[in-house]
Amino acid sequence: MIRLTELKLPLSAMPAQALRAADAPSETEADRAPAAHPLAALKALCAQVLGLELAAIAQLQVFKRSFDARKADLLAVFIVDVTLHDPGQEAGLLAQLQQHPHISATPDMAYLLPGQARAVLPARPVVVGFGPCGIFAALLLAQMGLRPIVLERGKSVRQRTKDTWGLWRENRLQPESNVQFGEGGAGTFSDGKLWSQIKDPRHLGRHVMQEFVKAGAPPEILVDAHPHIGTFKLVKVVERLREQIISLGGEVRFEQRVTDVFLTDTAPDGQGRRQKIRGLAVFDALTQTPYELAAEQVVLALGHSARDTFAMLHARGVFMEAKPFSIGFRIEHPQSVIDRARWGRHAGHPLLGAAEYKLVHHASNGRAV
Repeated sequence: MIRLTELKLPLSAMPAQALRAADAPSETEADRAPAAHPLAALKALCAQVLGLELAAIAQLQVFKRSFDARKADLLAVFIVDVTLHDPGQEAGLLAQLQQHPHISATPDMAYLLPGQARAVLPARPVVVGFGPCGIFAALLLAQMGLRPIVLERGKSVRQRTKDTWGLWRENRLQPESNVQFGEGGAGTFSDGKLWSQIKDPRHLGRHVMQEFVKAGAPPEILVDAHPHIGTFKLVKVVERLREQIISLGGEVRFEQRVTDVFLTDTAPDGQGRRQKIRGLAVFDALTQTPYELAAEQVVLALGHSARDTFAMLHARGVFMEAKPFSIGFRIEHPQSVIDRARWGRHAGHPLLGAAEYKLVHHASNGRAV
């Protein structure tokens, strides 16, 4: 396939059909149904860029879509993968246009599992924490046939949602079930935004999006440059990911807090300290009882708020190092104000959805907020 980038069409060329999702409670949470892409116009544009007749194009697939609002005439910007009827012609074009900045071979984005379980392990792998990292670590282990055990100190996403609303509306704090702790992680209540500025040369983010779609997320997240699910749909998606892990032999235990790790020194004398994990101490908040869990492989998907766990690991001599991280703050505006500021006269167009903006300050010391 041939990948073409920076294909631009005026908004007027886009189909205007779009629907509000039935469970979207407000405009800021609106998840519109995927609209049809202007395939005829895109096909003609691809043929023009490639110097081909329309009939030479066998198939066209939209990979990514964004909007350029920097000028008065708002443009839809596409990345498109094109298949020609003649594979030889396709190879010849790629060789001929290899210096073109916006034409290349479509990269192989297929995800291959690292392996499959060959035998039953002495102890099942354990994932501590069930936020984004923990969910996908457990899902991957389950897909490999390794039957992981997940320990989450918070509650299931449904109960956690009730507890979080209780905090916001009635000032009732549940220390282990809130915005920070519980199934889905801290981002569950951030409108379900699914994009970052981290470079992704291995296309792992694409695989994550595909798993979200398999779990019930709208297919349009595979195409939108800045996709989001919306908090209300994200709750259902997280539940389905958990169900998939369980169906593959995994186990998810809520309200289970890891209180200690059991380590064994494995390095010979004089060769430094090397330790291997052999188990975890866990406190079951449901029964108010502690227990020990044998474990030889543990994924610590702790997030940023389990400070007591980090302190325990540090006290046990587990190696850790500081990592730079971003800090921002949230400003709330009426969505219509942002739409008008970003989209101008096009604000309210059914294809554009909710506009967004980012404000960055670069300080004199090189740091930024």
